[in-house]
Amino acid sequence: MIPLESEGGIVLILVARGIPFGDHHFALGGLAGSANEVDCRDLELILAHTAPLWAELRGRRLFLTGGTGFFGCWLVESFCYVNRLLGLGAEMTILTRNPDAFAQKCPHLASDPALTFHAGDVRNFVFPAGEFGYVIHAATGARTKEAEDTPLDMLSTIIAGTERTLEFAATHRAQKFLLTSSGAVYGRQPAGLTHVPESYAGAPDSLVPASVYAEGKRISELLCSIYQEKSSLECKIARCWAFCGPHLPLDQHFAVGNFIGDVLAGRPIQILGDGTPRRSYLYAADLVIWLWTLLFQAPALVPFNVGSARDVSILELAQAVAATLNPEAEIRMMGKAVQGAEPARYVPSIGRAREMLGLREFTALEEAIRRTAAWNQE
Repeated sequence: MIPLESEGGIVLILVARGIPFGDHHFALGGLAGSANEVDCRDLELILAHTAPLWAELRGRRLFLTGGTGFFGCWLVESFCYVNRLLGLGAEMTILTRNPDAFAQKCPHLASDPALTFHAGDVRNFVFPAGEFGYVIHAATGARTKEAEDTPLDMLSTIIAGTERTLEFAATHRAQKFLLTSSGAVYGRQPAGLTHVPESYAGAPDSLVPASVYAEGKRISELLCSIYQEKSSLECKIARCWAFCGPHLPLDQHFAVGNFIGDVLAGRPIQILGDGTPRRSYLYAADLVIWLWTLLFQAPALVPFNVGSARDVSILELAQAVAATLNPEAEIRMMGKAVQGAEPARYVPSIGRAREMLGLREFTALEEAIRRTAAWNQE
């Protein structure tokens, strides 16, 4: 059976032969004071490692779906910062079901004159007028409860949303299209495979309803290949894994967020499972360096894992959170490890990104934990 990160700390068994959601892009929520700006050191890091890439965006328009999610907030924040500092004169249109929600979440960005908000559902939104040279599709649902309660709606959002966004890109003269896919497309990670490469041909179980998220992402990648063949689009594929950073909800199915939330609230860190599953976490600023690099530089239809290769067990993660934030914090483990059992893993190989694009991890896990907690305390 496969672990799924869950509320309270970790890992509940959802179904036999299920797959982990471990990334991703999520809607509004969390315990954070969402109006906080991210650390200027993060924005400086992003610019330092992407500065040469932005020239082609000068005077151009970019369209983003999923602007109020974790990925979206970081993409918008970094775009506004770079656009302002480099004087690009670029514009970003953000598709959102609720423009007021973004203004409430990120008031320091909502008034940026480079941003335009376009209300609509990703599955059937009315196309805004004009040309858009770049499209980033980051809208999706990734919540465990959504997959359990409304799997057809989740599947529709992923597949119909991707097709609608691709159709928009193809008919509005977009040159480059970035899909935020998922490491879930590989299905269950074999016990003997410590890090999953992009060449691994595994897949989720198509007869298990819990595979709805992963199968939706697989079809989204297929849609990219179809649209690229029938248009001038260059479709870039980012298979995203697990992340840590400001804007990460602290009360959903993300273990690192749950553990940080526990410490900030003065609670014991609670592990619902046995602590053995292994995960890895890329810091949010590093994430957007990777995403912008993929959009501008990645070859079309070559998938890239986006994540960290430094894996830790869930127990080690809890210990790292405690050591970084409050060494006196108590860790409570609810499950008991089965002797001799191989730990479940959800860890990418990042060799392709390193060798082809020069990407790497810039921020250590402990610093990622520290900055995430600090942002939530502001």
